[in-house]
Amino acid sequence: MTARPERFRPSAKAVVVVEGRLLVTRNRTPGDSRPDWHIFPGGGQQPGETLDAALVREVREETGIEVRPRELLWVREVIVQTRTRAVPQNPAEHSLEFMFAADFIADHGDPSEEDQYQVAIEWVRPQDLPTLRFYPQAVVPALVSYLNGGPSDEVYLGDMD
Repeated sequence: MTARPERFRPSAKAVVVVEGRLLVTRNRTPGDSRPDWHIFPGGGQQPGETLDAALVREVREETGIEVRPRELLWVREVIVQTRTRAVPQNPAEHSLEFMFAADFIADHGDPSEEDQYQVAIEWVRPQDLPTLRFYPQAVVPALVSYLNGGPSDEVYLGDMD
């Protein structure tokens, strides 16, 4: 039996598309010679906060962009102790990421609390996603399908990188 995680963390991530481009944050890990990595904006839910409120707050803090949450697209687990790659994460952490479609409302241009490794905010084209170091990488085919008007595949993605 594996040890129970010391920290269980739900988070909300936004899939925001404007004029065919996807909003992402570009991130860099110090000392990592590989290319920068990209993720959906969003973050951890605070006690007493709904997931949709967490999504709105986190996207605004990281990007300065105001969004309105829509439907749930995917749920991903991240059980850090099962990871084999060297990443700066707490091995006692287990998180659930809820990825929601979200409407762009306004760009206030005032990110106030960027993530630790965040270096930029970018709008990427669907065709560029397979060439990026994007996390979770396993969602890219479903994401490209969704961005091109197709189905978004199964909602529960499991424990995936």
